[in-house]
Amino acid sequence: MPPTSSRDRTRYQQLADALSAAIHQGTLPPGSRLPAVRQCAAQQQLSVNTVLAAYRLLENRELIEARPQSGYYVRGVLPSLSTRPAQRPQVSVPGSEHRDLIAAVFAAQNHPDYTNISLACPQNSDFYPVVKLARITAGILRRHPALTGRYALPPGSAALRGEIARRAAQLGMTLCGDDITLTHGCMEALQLALRAVTAPGDSVGVESPTYFYLFPLLSSLGLKAVEIPTDPEQGIALDALELLLREGRLRAIIAMPTVQNPLGFTMPLAHKQRLAALVNQWQVPLIEDGLYGELQFRQPLSPAVKSFDRGGWVLYCASYTKTLAPDYRLGWIAAGRFAEQLAQLKSVSSMSESALLSEALAEFLIGGGYDHHLRRLRLRYARQLDEARGLIARHFPHGTRATLPTGGFVFWVELPSGIDTVALFHRLLAEKICVTPGALYTLSERGRHALRLSCCYPFDERYVAAIRRTGQLASEMLTLRSPK
Repeated sequence: MPPTSSRDRTRYQQLADALSAAIHQGTLPPGSRLPAVRQCAAQQQLSVNTVLAAYRLLENRELIEARPQSGYYVRGVLPSLSTRPAQRPQVSVPGSEHRDLIAAVFAAQNHPDYTNISLACPQNSDFYPVVKLARITAGILRRHPALTGRYALPPGSAALRGEIARRAAQLGMTLCGDDITLTHGCMEALQLALRAVTAPGDSVGVESPTYFYLFPLLSSLGLKAVEIPTDPEQGIALDALELLLREGRLRAIIAMPTVQNPLGFTMPLAHKQRLAALVNQWQVPLIEDGLYGELQFRQPLSPAVKSFDRGGWVLYCASYTKTLAPDYRLGWIAAGRFAEQLAQLKSVSSMSESALLSEALAEFLIGGGYDHHLRRLRLRYARQLDEARGLIARHFPHGTRATLPTGGFVFWVELPSGIDTVALFHRLLAEKICVTPGALYTLSERGRHALRLSCCYPFDERYVAAIRRTGQLASEMLTLRSPK
């Protein structure tokens, strides 16, 4: 029988996570035999049942297999992307092709007949506490019906801002409610931050690859994107960034140092500290996108770069759209030394966020259900990422590699160089399957052979079949391009 206590559950999950990391890093290569259950139990000072539970969890993730009368063996797994030489930063200007590709991806993602393996937003209520939130919201409306009859002025609900400040301590930030302004999701927080710290014509440093909608956002504000090479393990190239800062070429930086979209990495702690020191030294604002910060798999959570900010040069943006309630569109920003400008911009932008929805979210956070919900989400996403990587290892062309995320539910897949993923995207659309080509996330050559995939869907036959068919079609395209 598997262990039942919470302490044992933590132990077998920790063992499974450690073995999973060793498998992905190649320390335990495909075909290698895991230590026998009793041997592992003695080595790790664990019970036999705890080791068995860990091995069964790895079997469910399709990382190992049991062979009768022989033991447990590592299955063939997808190689992870390793550190690569940095390329030069480049100024990127999205053209009409990039905008048309975004429109085509959004249209397919919103089509009910398409199987979507790319949209970074869960489409199933299993991922959100919808019933409890609905009950809380209805209860507040019954008790305080006048809430819908008056404006909620900036900076927004004091109760919600207080809870956000309290939870920020888990990411190393010391905030109070007065430091926070509520926004209409994280996207508005990023836009307001950019407007507070830049002027048209300025250059803004971005990771490469980065969240694709930053390109049109920057363009709409008259700003230039400077793509800075970003490593799938170490994060944004700090030496290249320091040179740009030294030369005075950047007015601001946008980065996602924790569970980055689309690569999934979390910057090492020393790199976060150096990044905070650089922006304070050169007094160039860093807009830190913390959208996935609470979905880290490891505990304790890696702190935000803002936790090392001493001069208020880091503006931290986040929201609850990925973890709790997408349609509530509740985000927030702690703008540091730019708080006053930010509040003024919010007032003349969207003015305020719904008092009803803000109070409902605050009540949910106060009630303590959020931490339980996050634990469940983290476990599910970690499991589904492993399963998706296993499917890709079996069905995608030889030579395919993928990032190994530290949290969240998106990851970056690089296919062999003979496959143009924009062409693959259009061919899959004909079969009502939607992926996101890497060309959206960087305007450099790096994205031509890459996809970003998402694991925030139920792993049913439809999803599995879509991944399988994507790999089959990629293999066909590679075969057609191979010399006879």
